[in-house]
Amino acid sequence: MQADVSSGTWSPHVTVATVIPRNNTFLMVREFDGERTVINQPAGHLEADESLIEAAQREVLEETGWKVSIPYFLGASLYKAPNGITYLRHSFVGRAIECLENPTLDTGILEAVWLKTDEIEAAADLLRSPLVLNDIKRYKNGQYWPTEDVYTSEV
Repeated sequence: MQADVSSGTWSPHVTVATVIPRNNTFLMVREFDGERTVINQPAGHLEADESLIEAAQREVLEETGWKVSIPYFLGASLYKAPNGITYLRHSFVGRAIECLENPTLDTGILEAVWLKTDEIEAAADLLRSPLVLNDIKRYKNGQYWPTEDVYTSEV
């Protein structure tokens, strides 16, 4: 929901993103964002009646065909995109468990690819947002915490 100035209400879009390392590479997606092809981590919006971790697992599966566990929390970021929408992004670290055979990927996803850090850095102008590389740098710097230490979906 974008800001509604007349009523004075404002609400950021709640999203999740997952950094998934494997053999010195990261699972990324090439996707069409409506204007151009970009590179992103598996990411998307929180849906009704799901936890942030469930959302992260669902988005990874829908966008890459990979089943993952979510052992670590990277942090939260507030990002005002060029389109004027503010996103409250919750970033996680995932562990690849299994790739489905011939998965059907979300609309707009062109492919899932494993990229090295230098390949991601070289494509900086193609990243969906600056948060993509920030999350990878935080992961590589060890700035993440066990999920059960910092996150709960229980009320």
